[in-house]
Amino acid sequence: MLTLKQISEDTEKVIKGLEKKHFAGAREAIEKVLEYDKIRRESQQKLDANKAEQNRLSKQIGGLMKEGKRDEAAKVKDQVAELKAADKALTEVMDKAQSDMTNELLDIPNIPNDKVPEGKDASSNVVIKEDVTNLPKLGDDALCHWDLLKKFNLVDFDLGVKITGAGFPVYIGKMARFQRALEAFFLDEARKAGYTEIQPPYVVNQASGYGTGQLPDKEGQMYHANVDDLYLIPTAEVPVTNLFRNEILDEKQLPLKYCAYSACFRREAGSYGKDVRGLNRLHQFDKVEIVRVDTPEHSYASWHEMLDHVEGLLKKLELPYHLLLLCGGDMSFTSSICVDFETYSAAQKRWLEVSSVSNFESYQANRLHCRFRRNDTKKIELCHTLNGSALALPRIVATIIENNQTPEGIRVPKVLVPYCGFEMLDDKM
Repeated sequence: MLTLKQISEDTEKVIKGLEKKHFAGAREAIEKVLEYDKIRRESQQKLDANKAEQNRLSKQIGGLMKEGKRDEAAKVKDQVAELKAADKALTEVMDKAQSDMTNELLDIPNIPNDKVPEGKDASSNVVIKEDVTNLPKLGDDALCHWDLLKKFNLVDFDLGVKITGAGFPVYIGKMARFQRALEAFFLDEARKAGYTEIQPPYVVNQASGYGTGQLPDKEGQMYHANVDDLYLIPTAEVPVTNLFRNEILDEKQLPLKYCAYSACFRREAGSYGKDVRGLNRLHQFDKVEIVRVDTPEHSYASWHEMLDHVEGLLKKLELPYHLLLLCGGDMSFTSSICVDFETYSAAQKRWLEVSSVSNFESYQANRLHCRFRRNDTKKIELCHTLNGSALALPRIVATIIENNQTPEGIRVPKVLVPYCGFEMLDDKM
């Protein structure tokens, strides 16, 4: 969440940033935060003054009693009692103002970096890099991945509906092995790049959801296990980043680099049409996530390294891709800057998002109370947090299948052959 320091020192900049993100009622929200803070501070000042007056009066009582001035001492005692009663009321006002301010701050998104372009939706995103070297030329008889999956008996969507519901496919035979191959490849590449692998829980508590910004879940996108009040993770970013909740790290430890494979669960409420066909949008899918915790002055160097890492994966998979710098209106609630990677699905003739790489700056760290201690000054400051998909499987699989289709099966990218043990995805076991 935004810090009070940001809001109070750069109020107009913050409001303009929120407006760039098309956050409705930006000025009103910030004014509410400042008003709650004013009430909190004024109450604290009155409380401190009351405490000081109580201490002064309490010292008088002893002296008056020694002098035998019992009536005067009793009056002073009454004054102290009145001040203590006022303390209770002031504390209640202060606590409510603090609670109201925190709740308001939780509903306010991060402000965009200055490099983020203006725009309301995806149409204003900017292509900053493109590589279509591996763009295939398919014939008119080319099949979309959902038809190829059925043709070679690789995925059964109907069985998934039978077992659970739409958006929960069943992977069969070579495709199940291919999923594992991709996961292993992505994890190996992350390890080579210096990331420590984590195997996290797939469910998290409320504090973890609030820490990374998935809660409060206004759009109802998370699956909630009501009895135990736990949430199924939408990405491994949530449990991995929460490793550092309520921690004070040493500057010399940073940057910290972690990766994790996990299943991801998303309700994807409101999705429809071509966006949900086949593997385009699922309620459960696998993904390898990379996470960094860094200092403010080095976090953008880390962000660029993460972009290079994801780009390298797409190159090795022989996929056409481009990078999109997201505009203010198309960014996530928590990100300060974000680049989406999209691969070209040749049969669908459309670009599919396969990764988002974001720098949250101090926004998540403030929610998490994730801080670090400077080596020289010993000053404690908020960390910067970053994350990226490296990579998400379903749409990667979709583009590999479509772009590498042959009448006999789907050619496996060379880099994956050692991992899966076959060169062709088909129905032959």
